[in-house]
Amino acid sequence: MTEDAFECALRALRYRDRTGLEIEEHLRARGFSDEDRSQAVETLRRTGVVDDERFARARASTLAERRAGNALIRAKLAEAGLAREIVDDALDAVEPEPTRARRIVASRGASPKTARYLYGKGFSEGVVRSVIAEGDDDELG
Repeated sequence: MTEDAFECALRALRYRDRTGLEIEEHLRARGFSDEDRSQAVETLRRTGVVDDERFARARASTLAERRAGNALIRAKLAEAGLAREIVDDALDAVEPEPTRARRIVASRGASPKTARYLYGKGFSEGVVRSVIAEGDDDELG
């Protein structure tokens, strides 16, 4: 591994955490050889600087706090190159999707507009129908 590949990878991590695949792609785009890329990523993993599980938990938590549903969180984590098991574990660690959706309905009201908002944020159809119906019941009772 050239020191340049490792240093380039460290610079890529300066402002935000990245997955191993993201680092690999970053180095590939800058013309580093397969061997240099794999050695740099392996060194970063071995030393704990790159940790896909940590990245997934933190990113899932951030997205959930920003009102994202599970489908959107899953898509963003898969886009970052994370394995399905890691994504599933990260989703298990965040507040359940129905709870997040209920909070949104409580603040926005149970309306078709809120339902569209929830769909757009990646909430499942079953969750959206359920929380909108609950919100309608609360407004009636």
